[in-house]
Amino acid sequence: MIGLILAAGAGRRLRPYTDTLPKALVPVAGEKTVLDLTLANFAEVGLTEAAIVVGYRKEAVYARKAALEAAYGVQLTLVENDKAEEWNNAYSLWCARDVLTEGVILANGDTVHPVSVEHTLLAARGEGRRIVLALDAAKKLADEEMKVVAGATGVTRITKLMDPAEASGEYIGVTLIEPEAAADLADALKTTFERDPDLYYEDGYQELVNRGFRIDTAPIGEVAWVEIDNHDDLAKGREIACQY
Repeated sequence: MIGLILAAGAGRRLRPYTDTLPKALVPVAGEKTVLDLTLANFAEVGLTEAAIVVGYRKEAVYARKAALEAAYGVQLTLVENDKAEEWNNAYSLWCARDVLTEGVILANGDTVHPVSVEHTLLAARGEGRRIVLALDAAKKLADEEMKVVAGATGVTRITKLMDPAEASGEYIGVTLIEPEAAADLADALKTTFERDPDLYYEDGYQELVNRGFRIDTAPIGEVAWVEIDNHDDLAKGREIACQY
């Protein structure tokens, strides 16, 4: 199993930082970025390889590749998304379809989270589980969150377009994907972005569920994390990162 980070996005709401950097390289903890924090998590749980999907300002990631490898002891492969500024992340994850065959812990390049999330996902392996989503079941939800309905048979819905009162929790942007799920997920992602290139990879998860594929969840408990979309989120991320 290896790490996988989606870091192709432009993050326009974080300008002027993202005038020259992808969102995943905006400083969060001193000079450390979400990319740094996530790679540190991967290293702490024993991963020695990771792939990073790059697109917008990809040259900045290439420039830091050797330093990141040296800092975290993780060998990096960069996967290029040729439509990063045009299409949404269903296509971005599909670009890494060959990586999925190795089994991955997938992390969004804008999610600041503690390593306990990776530990929780790894502890949930086994008993036929092929895809496991890190789920915050404690947070009070609003309209913007990626909401999940899950029960004894796994996930039934995953979408932002849901009454928060119906949701079991929020998907935080970190997933464990076993090698056995790679082909099914790649096909579902392809169907998803061909239907609408603006769709999320979580819509690909929904496509899988609609096909009868079971997706499981692992509650992360009451831990501090944030998805960094704007400057308010960045300020919160900086507060949270100081706790790790």
